[in-house]
Amino acid sequence: MKSRTIYAALCAFFLMCGCSGNRYVTFSGYAQGGIYNVKLNMKGVNASREEVAAGITALLDSIDFSISGYNRNSLLSRRNAGEEIVPDRFFTEISALSEKYKEMTGGAFDVAGGPLFDIWGFGFTSDSLPSPDRIAAAMKDCKAKKVLNFNAIAQGYSCDVIAAYLYSLGAEDMLVDIGEIYCDGLNPSGTGWTIGVDNPVDGNNSPGADLRGIWKSDGKACGVVTSGNYRKFYVKDGRKYAHTIDPRTGYPVEHGLLSATIVAPTAAEADALATACMVMGPEESMKFIEATPGIEGYLITSDGIWTSSGFRLEE
Repeated sequence: MKSRTIYAALCAFFLMCGCSGNRYVTFSGYAQGGIYNVKLNMKGVNASREEVAAGITALLDSIDFSISGYNRNSLLSRRNAGEEIVPDRFFTEISALSEKYKEMTGGAFDVAGGPLFDIWGFGFTSDSLPSPDRIAAAMKDCKAKKVLNFNAIAQGYSCDVIAAYLYSLGAEDMLVDIGEIYCDGLNPSGTGWTIGVDNPVDGNNSPGADLRGIWKSDGKACGVVTSGNYRKFYVKDGRKYAHTIDPRTGYPVEHGLLSATIVAPTAAEADALATACMVMGPEESMKFIEATPGIEGYLITSDGIWTSSGFRLEE
């Protein structure tokens, strides 16, 4: 589970933009604990605006009833409660992706870490400051996959699902923002989409209010996700406890990485790897990003910033 720290850095939200035959529209609504915005060029789309809106809503509702840990009737909630379930498409896909990214990151990303999130007060319960015995017990539950928590990949995965639906309708230019970002093609001004990266300082709780940098797309399809520790934490007995829990140790991380922005072929991958970087810390994350084909990264640390060679940063 992590803070969502990026937003589409646009001059305005376009309801309609008529230029060179392009027709950009925005679809908005409530999903997964926040507001989603889908910006789409309707040129070439073989469906009406109303049909597209209904399709997006239906998919997001279906995802919620599949993999949401906050929906008591979802497949995930029922599975975590011990009920036998029949996984649907979404549950099956996100489970397979989660295993892939766990292996890729050496366990730094692990959706089976749900019991750890819970006992530290960042999951589906409000506990905090667990004893070593409780941590050890939770680690056993993690190995047994007793409680799954897809929060660190669900929004990115949802972006990919919506993007796939839009592609099936003939769409080419799009930005899907469901707390995380997937984008392809061009924005209404005819240039690549731009995404602001928030300054990761305590108290910066309004996305876009204080930016540290801006990433600009080259027009290719990709997911862009930032993870950070500056919005979800608590202080007890004068000590700050961040919401990023290392599933390999059972304890909150303690290092100088303040936020990690990852650009990857899909939003699900960017989502999972941004979380993994926040677990790894700056040095391990730099090595991981440079060694992993197809991804780029932007790390903000207590000592400064680091970008991979292909990260398109506009400061």
